[in-house]
Amino acid sequence: MTSVAHILTQRELSRRSFLRGGGSLVIGLGVTGIVARAGRTANDPSAASSAHTGAVPGPPDPTQIDSWLQVNPDNTVTLFQGWTELGQGTPTAVRMIAAEELGLSFEQVTAAQVDTNVSLSAFTVGSNSTATAMGATSLRGAAAGARTLLLDLASARLGVPVEKLSVSNGVVSGGGKSVKYADLAGGKSFNSTIAATNAVLIQPENYKLIGTRVPRFDIPDIVTGKLTYIHNVRVPGMLHGRVVRPRGQAALGQGASVLSIDKRSIAHIPNVQVVKKGNFVGVVAPLEWDAILAADALKVLWSSKPELPGDGNLESALRDPAKLQATNVAADTGDAESALAHAAKTVAASYFTAYQMHGALGPNCSIADVTPNGAVVLCASQGPYVLTRASVSAALGLPPTSVRIQIFQGSGTYGHSTYDDVSISAALMSQAVGKPVRVQFMRWDEHGWDQFGPAQATDVRAGIDAAGNIVGYEYTAFNHGWTQVVESAAELAGTPLPKAPGGQIDTVASGSFYAIPNRRVTSKVVNGYAGFLKGIWLRAPGAPQAVFASEQTIDALAHAAGMDPITFRIQNIDATQKNGVGRWIAVLNAVAAAAAWKPALSAAKLQSGNIVSGRGVAIGGFANSRPAVIADITVNKKAGVIKVDHLYAAQAAGTTVNLASVENQMMGCLVHGTSRALLEEVRFTRTRQTSLDWVTYPVLRFKDSPKVTTVVVQRLDQPPTGSGEPTTAAVPAAIANAFFDATGVRLYRMPMTPGVVRGALAA
Repeated sequence: MTSVAHILTQRELSRRSFLRGGGSLVIGLGVTGIVARAGRTANDPSAASSAHTGAVPGPPDPTQIDSWLQVNPDNTVTLFQGWTELGQGTPTAVRMIAAEELGLSFEQVTAAQVDTNVSLSAFTVGSNSTATAMGATSLRGAAAGARTLLLDLASARLGVPVEKLSVSNGVVSGGGKSVKYADLAGGKSFNSTIAATNAVLIQPENYKLIGTRVPRFDIPDIVTGKLTYIHNVRVPGMLHGRVVRPRGQAALGQGASVLSIDKRSIAHIPNVQVVKKGNFVGVVAPLEWDAILAADALKVLWSSKPELPGDGNLESALRDPAKLQATNVAADTGDAESALAHAAKTVAASYFTAYQMHGALGPNCSIADVTPNGAVVLCASQGPYVLTRASVSAALGLPPTSVRIQIFQGSGTYGHSTYDDVSISAALMSQAVGKPVRVQFMRWDEHGWDQFGPAQATDVRAGIDAAGNIVGYEYTAFNHGWTQVVESAAELAGTPLPKAPGGQIDTVASGSFYAIPNRRVTSKVVNGYAGFLKGIWLRAPGAPQAVFASEQTIDALAHAAGMDPITFRIQNIDATQKNGVGRWIAVLNAVAAAAAWKPALSAAKLQSGNIVSGRGVAIGGFANSRPAVIADITVNKKAGVIKVDHLYAAQAAGTTVNLASVENQMMGCLVHGTSRALLEEVRFTRTRQTSLDWVTYPVLRFKDSPKVTTVVVQRLDQPPTGSGEPTTAAVPAAIANAFFDATGVRLYRMPMTPGVVRGALAA
């Protein structure tokens, strides 16, 4: 068990101290919102006009232009969009979209802090934020509508027909005269819906910003330590809280039942209050270190039931017929069984992927101030309205409109980590003690009570004809749901969110991009989460698991056909999918060119010796994007260690708004995908989860990170699709296919740890 004493041996110089970026940001907090704030920037809510004071709970009406933006007296524009920054660079792309449609420079567009009393409702999920912002009824449409109305005003002011006017940097010119946007509408409302303007969107051939490389505006402040993360915010008069839970969660539904609490165990620590609501337990103190000591010292007796299968039995538990709730047929064309029976050659294998966690590098943090009149919560979040406000209000027993959420940047997270869990925890403690409370999770809270990317067992059979065409494909996944949010604090407090039924399967990643006349995809769903850990979306949810199985099967078919893996894939790509053949073949050709791929049969020239190398390819994405990945690896067969030397990736995601940001995201996907492929696995006993730190849940280190090469296949003629997650999907399969090329052996378990590698080679 990790102890506070252990923390003292793990102290490191903080980023903020190292960069000498200054102290914490101190704000005034109350149910009326921020009342005083230091260090104002162009992106503070103070930049908003009086029309967006935050006096009324949101969300604003998304059909109104004024809900999206306002022209300021200094000829800039402030946006009130609701997408949050989780590490993807979305706010930069959003500003580019608005600037493009308004005829402004990027620097002339800023954004108010995301706030449920100011901002529109948005959910930063599924890599769809930029795609949504580009919609005609979304931010892009609002900006185009505003431009249309501004040109009408300029035409009347200058006496020049609209068609004779041009806009540059917010200055409208025509007939030898000009006028600024600020002179036309600075600080004023448009009082118009988007639809009423009949605006015509800027066309791709006229783009000036979209499709270029614009550096993320927040990076300089991140690098210099100036950016205020939620962890750096302080509120006058606030107390510090820590949750008290068993180290590691039990099976979902069992949670953790309190049998007894011995408050005498912390009598030696001054001014500590114990908060208990149902089975939720926390401690609150004026000093943070006292709260940490008290959380460690408080003696709580918890119930313990051996309801989990233990990680060694997880695959068999997922396949257990007694635990299966339903069989869902996700795709069924032709007659897969008959086609496989008559195929010239067939391959079949079973695969398994473990639970994996979000593992935020900085444990999540939140500050809550709950009064009889309502609550204000300062935090990071994916969905300020649909997740945080809804879950906090439910936990407090308050109407949603009495809870205000104000967003600060937190640790990057790709999926739903514990950021809402920590906000509920802070809110419950604040409600109990009647003062603002700041809660920051400890590492064992972050790791031990995360919602995990689910484990999955998969069976795949496929067959080809004599010409190397895929004639039959059967894919069966054994899984549980990954779309249900279950916040631990609310669950323990007895105010759980409603549970969604059923399991999920990624039908796109299970061979859908190939021309297979006989294809059957089935999901066998376990009985909710009974006897399992809770699962939720994790970067490209469901896709790495599916692609790991499917693309190794496709690779095995290519080998059986005696064909080069890329040639085989191109031959079998489905030409009937809308935009499918063009984009998949384009990314395969692009990644092959980047990697200087030489067509050959995989594993045709196996090397002797202990250290061998190989090259593999895989395709498969997420959010309607098409990535292809090539992996160059080195294998130490004796040690069982796979070293990923270089990853090449090409991605087609329709209109790529910000090339710099998407290239950055692709790099992140490749490195994160490597970590998940080789190292990341949540461990647990029959009773509790045991991966509580970076030793028991190792991740890829800088020294082991691969070189990466990225290629964006730009398609300005197509709407944008996602870029924050898709390239992750194919990484594990590409590495596994490279392992086969190097050794002639297949790997069927992910992560591909040394134990898995040595076992496969020995077998």
